[in-house]
Amino acid sequence: MSMKSAELYRERFKRVFDFIDRHLDEHLTVNRLSQVANFSLYHFHRQFSEYSGLSVSRYIQLMRLRRASYQLVFSTRRRIIDISLDAGFENPESFSRAFKRCFGQTPSQFRSDPVWEPWNEKMQLPVHKECGAMNVDIVDFPDSWIAVLEHRGDPNLVNDSVMQFITWRKSTGLSPVTTSHTFGIAYDDPQTTPSDEYRLDICGSVSQQVAENPQGVVNKIIPSGLCAVLRQATSAPLIASPTALTTFIVSGYQ
Repeated sequence: MSMKSAELYRERFKRVFDFIDRHLDEHLTVNRLSQVANFSLYHFHRQFSEYSGLSVSRYIQLMRLRRASYQLVFSTRRRIIDISLDAGFENPESFSRAFKRCFGQTPSQFRSDPVWEPWNEKMQLPVHKECGAMNVDIVDFPDSWIAVLEHRGDPNLVNDSVMQFITWRKSTGLSPVTTSHTFGIAYDDPQTTPSDEYRLDICGSVSQQVAENPQGVVNKIIPSGLCAVLRQATSAPLIASPTALTTFIVSGYQ
């Protein structure tokens, strides 16, 4: 396959994967997705399996289980039965079997004490690396007060830190939708940095001093200046609401 053809395929499949992410609540057929990719039905089915390493139905189920795992941990008021129905399962029992087969824990176990290492291994899909191009903007960022939980160490354990930050945020009444923008400030590339040296700050905008708290959240300031910014929607674990938006910033700050 020529470089031009490979790039065309990559763009078509990126369009398909984005479509799947945005329509997980809907009935996603091979015919519908082949139209999104602008492939014939037969060609799409064969190329999807070759490109992703998974069948169409298996990939969709995995993405629904991924979303369900976030809902279990970060949307604790939602009932497991409702999460299982949203994931396309007819009953909680079949959802529980599929979830445990995929991640090694039942939904209730994952909700109370999630083990993220096998989850991260399952989510390391080659297709996500191939189609992971990010839209990065350079913006003139204003001085901004933020509340920060510093994650230091294994990037596979970031979600444990996220849980601590969400616990603090709930205790303050700050809403990621209406009163506090969410930020992730990255110092290191997890692909090239030794796991014990990885640094990421999990942040929310605030307008006043952060009180002493058991989670270890502190105040910092993003200084004004040019920053590289990536905005990521819906499925990111930093998000406590499906309508929230997480902004990742690459910048030094105080």
